[in-house]
Amino acid sequence: MPLFRMRCARLARIIGVLVLAGCLAACSAIKLAYNNLPEVSYWWLDSYVDFDSSQTPRVRDELTQVLEWHRQNELPKVIDLLRRTRTLAADDVTPAQACELADSIQARLLALADRAVSAGADVALSLSDAQLAHLERKYARVNADYGKEWIALSPKDQREKRYEQFLDRSEDFYGRLDAAQRDLLRRQIAQSSFDPREFDANRRARQQEILALLRRLLAEKAAPSDAQAAVRAFVRHVAEPTGTERERRQSQREESCRTVAELHNQTTPAQRSKARQRLQAYEDDLRELASAL
Repeated sequence: MPLFRMRCARLARIIGVLVLAGCLAACSAIKLAYNNLPEVSYWWLDSYVDFDSSQTPRVRDELTQVLEWHRQNELPKVIDLLRRTRTLAADDVTPAQACELADSIQARLLALADRAVSAGADVALSLSDAQLAHLERKYARVNADYGKEWIALSPKDQREKRYEQFLDRSEDFYGRLDAAQRDLLRRQIAQSSFDPREFDANRRARQQEILALLRRLLAEKAAPSDAQAAVRAFVRHVAEPTGTERERRQSQREESCRTVAELHNQTTPAQRSKARQRLQAYEDDLRELASAL
């Protein structure tokens, strides 16, 4: 379960970067990151669960297989998504169009999660009590770091940090923002419903759910098929919550779509041209990666 979710999280970050196009400084970085995903992902996962000598080769092999599956089956779909985004970037966009792209990203990430679940049941079920304790300690360190980086800040400093992050990403994509665009970005952040404490609480809740699910399946000595079904249900629960959590998630989604559309619609023709060039370069890079079978 942490194996599945952490693998998905790591790959999701990379795919999210490719789709949203704005977090990497150069196209060559995409190819380097993508081709080295199995190795980088292994070390990232190992920092959470501390694989033993019998688990390591299986994890490395599974990560390699997941990457090759993604290269063959998902890269063409991500390329198409980049093409559609590039077409939209030439003109104004509506919040609905931004949300449609977000939904497309979600679909690709869910497909990746489903493949990762199928690949990792045996390894996940081989985790020991000591490894679960290692995972719990890792969660505690991650949470403590987040507390120092975000929760310990004053609301003003939180807004300033978010502004600097959003400005950096936006300017990497569009080029330098002018004063009016920067003011818009500041207003958007000031009006945002994002709350680091709420984010932290939700993440801690997910961590406890993962630990509880793992412990239950290990205690029951669940068969791999049962473990896969349980993890798929958990992934769906996280991706498609119900009740008040669904309402909160939907509200944040709509806010994000409005924010993306509003900033894009204030960009100049030159900035949109830069964005389209960046998207085209990413698309070309991914086509090269997809052809390397």
